[in-house]
Order: sequence, then structure tokens, then C-alpha cells
Amino acid sequence: MAKRLFQAVNWTPTATGDAASALANGTYMAIKGGSGTQKIDILDFMISGLAPSTSSPTLLMFARHSTIGTTPTALAAPNSDGPTDPATAALAAPPVTFVAAGTGPQRSAATTDARLNLSFNAQGGLIRYNSAPGQQFSLLGNTASFGEASLSAYTGGTVGAISAHIEYEPY
Repeated sequence: MAKRLFQAVNWTPTATGDAASALANGTYMAIKGGSGTQKIDILDFMISGLAPSTSSPTLLMFARHSTIGTTPTALAAPNSDGPTDPATAALAAPPVTFVAAGTGPQRSAATTDARLNLSFNAQGGLIRYNSAPGQQFSLLGNTASFGEASLSAYTGGTVGAISAHIEYEPY
């Protein structure tokens, strides 16, 4: 299998409580399996803060969904998702990456669902997260709550604009 990069440029997350309401379009980066049995390992995050002039503590997390997004909208430029190796063969069931959907996803409020804390100051802050081999955050399938997750903001702080990429490997 080959690694892929999913990136979204210059977007502002909206602070949203867990399972409180659907995440608003354009305020998250979501990924789910292309089939009911596909496994996806999340390998790397790179998040750059673009907030201009004031401190912007942004409580970001990568977390699973209790309600999946329905009718995801295809990515449009400048956002993208593609293999890092140009010789990669097309997948029979490619993962679905999206920043908008007919009905947005809801982050799980379950204390037993994994979430990765990626909070930082979006006024010029930078986060680079690389998982160690065998320590990846993984998704399985394409249903709640193991098959879909997103990078999104939790309530609190003063969110600022960011750009981000997620490197992942589907199996």
C-alpha cells in the first residue's frame, strides 16, 4: 500500500462540543474508510497557524465520530488528497476525505473513544505529530464510531485560521 496526503489550506475550525451538533462545513477535515473492512493508519499531522495578530489558543483534536457525515462533498482546490508515490496503483475502494457534507459528522462524546490532542496557538504556532511505528491512530471500516474521524476544534479558546495535512496509509 502507499501513503497518502490529505491537506486543507487556510480554514478556520469552529469550536464545537462533542456530539452537541454536527460539525459545520469547512470547519473540519474528515476521513473514513472506502469500504466496511478497510483499515486506515493515521501517520502524521502538520498544522500551521495563520491567525494574524492576536493570540489564538485553538483546542484541536483528531477524534472519532459517533455520527458519520452523510453525502460527503468532493474536495475542491486548493484542498487535495493523493498518493505520495506517483507509481501508486488506484485503490478499489479509496478512502473518503472531506471538509463538507450534506449532513456534517458529530464527534463522539464517549470516554472510551480515542482522541488525539493537537491543541496549539494558531497565531504562528506549528504542530508536527509523527506516530511511532505500531503506535498509529487507526480507523476501521466506514461507520460510526471506528470508521470515521476528523481534525476539528473543541469548545474553549479563541480559534484561529490554520492550514493542515494528514498523512495516512489505507490497507
